[in-house]
Amino acid sequence: MAKQYEGKLEKIDDYRWRLPRAESVGMNTDGILYADDVLFESLKEDAALWQIANVACMPGIVGPALAMPDCHYGYGFPIGGVAAFDTDEGVISPGGVGYDINCGVRLLRTDLEHADVKGRLEKVADQIFSAVPAGVGKKGRISMNRSQLDEVFVKGAQAAVARGYGRAEDLEATEERGCLPGADPAGLSERAVKRARPQLATLGSGNHFIEIQVVDQIYDEQVASAFGIEAPGQVTVMIHTGSRGFGHQVCDDALDVMQKAVRKYNIELPDKQLACAPIGSPEGQRYYQNMACAANYAWANRQAITHSVREAFSKAFGQGDEKLGLEQIWDVAHNIAKFEEHRVDGGSKRLCVHRKGATRAFGPGHPDVPRQYRQVGQPVLVPGDMGTASYLLVGTEAAMEQTWGSTCHGAGRQMSRTQARKTKSGEQVIRELEAQGIVIRAAGRKTVAEEMPEAYKDVDRVVEVCHQAGISRKVARLVPIAVMKG
Repeated sequence: MAKQYEGKLEKIDDYRWRLPRAESVGMNTDGILYADDVLFESLKEDAALWQIANVACMPGIVGPALAMPDCHYGYGFPIGGVAAFDTDEGVISPGGVGYDINCGVRLLRTDLEHADVKGRLEKVADQIFSAVPAGVGKKGRISMNRSQLDEVFVKGAQAAVARGYGRAEDLEATEERGCLPGADPAGLSERAVKRARPQLATLGSGNHFIEIQVVDQIYDEQVASAFGIEAPGQVTVMIHTGSRGFGHQVCDDALDVMQKAVRKYNIELPDKQLACAPIGSPEGQRYYQNMACAANYAWANRQAITHSVREAFSKAFGQGDEKLGLEQIWDVAHNIAKFEEHRVDGGSKRLCVHRKGATRAFGPGHPDVPRQYRQVGQPVLVPGDMGTASYLLVGTEAAMEQTWGSTCHGAGRQMSRTQARKTKSGEQVIRELEAQGIVIRAAGRKTVAEEMPEAYKDVDRVVEVCHQAGISRKVARLVPIAVMKG
């Protein structure tokens, strides 16, 4: 049973809570939680608060240990956790990235309106579900030798585009242009490579999905227009998946190494799940190189799926996807560690920022925001779950000041998968979604039950906390009309 947090809690304002630094338990800094009163009450019994305090104990942490409003208990870090580390004195931790390395989201806009797809929705859903294998262990249709795989590990989405899966402009609308620098496949285990080989262009299971959505509300017309969102009723497509079994294996391989590194470097930790190594150590460097391979694989995976989605729309509508306006708005990582420049004590400092279940949310004018969005800020994608809304947000200067340019990544679980299966059957959830007019295609009923909307926090409330706290701003609300799951 995970421990509960027993320390002090101070309310800073309506949307922030402080876990004050306690030297007696080894905290090097404060913890800061973003939540309103309702979300905070739900977290009192969640061990995520204990995990925030644990992260604050880690060597070389800069600024507070942060938790977003969708935060909940995870492995090591809470899911929804953000922490930055000094590159000289700090550490890098697999528990601060997670097992599904670069689980992330991609959003496509179209020129279609809801009325245009109503009569063809079943056909489009069938085409996508046929084109993109979904479920545990599913194999993709892209065959690659080791040399080609290594190119994916190093170049990410850029390798996929070079092979004809997408367009150059997709890369301009992808975080890091779909390629995290520093990847080196030489250190990957044979087991990891074996798991990577068959799974490119596959969806996976769990909370991963492809959704056809409709713009429900627009909150900021100027920013929405800059992102290609023109009016309510416009059709969008959201792709939510990651590095599949490959990323899981990279994390698993690293944990054994990191447990030894903790002893080697005499690192004191309150929780062995935070196992880590100094960033500049051989172990720290090797983990980063392997993690970057998995992050790049995930970007290539979403890029290849995007190609399949475009082909599915083309077949269903009998015309090219470019005529349908299937253009990429943005692709963002949710589980990753990255080296970034941030303001610290009045100067610029290079930090290793861990985001685990959190989204980069850089504000207007930042050089890492693509030129086409730089004036308004980086797009932020927040997926809901079956039957609930998703959001398009925009990054802010306040996020740069408070959270290392980070915000929430989704609704966040409030019910375990076991609890969800005991609450409703997959068949019951499907009937309820169909009653709402949502077309669903799923490889397994068990996953549908585990991912029912009630298993998650209220995404509208989570997003509102981020909006009111200023760490991202609402641009548009999207609702599903078709869902494809593993």
